[in-house]
Amino acid sequence: MKSTIAIAAILVAGGVGYAMWPAPPQTTTTDTAINTENGVLANVLLPETLSQNAQIGQLAFEAKCAACHGLNAAGQDGVAPPLVHVIYEPSHHGDEAFQRAAAMGVRGHHWPFGDMPPVEGITRGDVTMIIAYIRELQRANGIN
Repeated sequence: MKSTIAIAAILVAGGVGYAMWPAPPQTTTTDTAINTENGVLANVLLPETLSQNAQIGQLAFEAKCAACHGLNAAGQDGVAPPLVHVIYEPSHHGDEAFQRAAAMGVRGHHWPFGDMPPVEGITRGDVTMIIAYIRELQRANGIN
């Protein structure tokens, strides 16, 4: 009888300890990359409208970045990460991080895609417009 009570006490204590353990964070498509159809890594909600700078940035992004980072910065499986992702929120990767990545390339550090080479034929002004586009996409997807 005493051993039954002792076992029950251990099980209850273990259950209480488990209940007090922090639950894993809940994720959505805006805070984790997911594999979706056609090799796209993130589901990107598009804003209803884009500012004039973001429209210019979208054109530059499509010309210089989309081949790797995918349409609407959704990433491509095995190629490059989505930029509409919590990792690239302004408080973690500020605008200058995008400028430096485009100008000098960047060592792979968050993703298993390898290093990003510098982007040929792109100016700081181009990247400024691309950043405006990416930031507007991010805000439309709850990334501030």
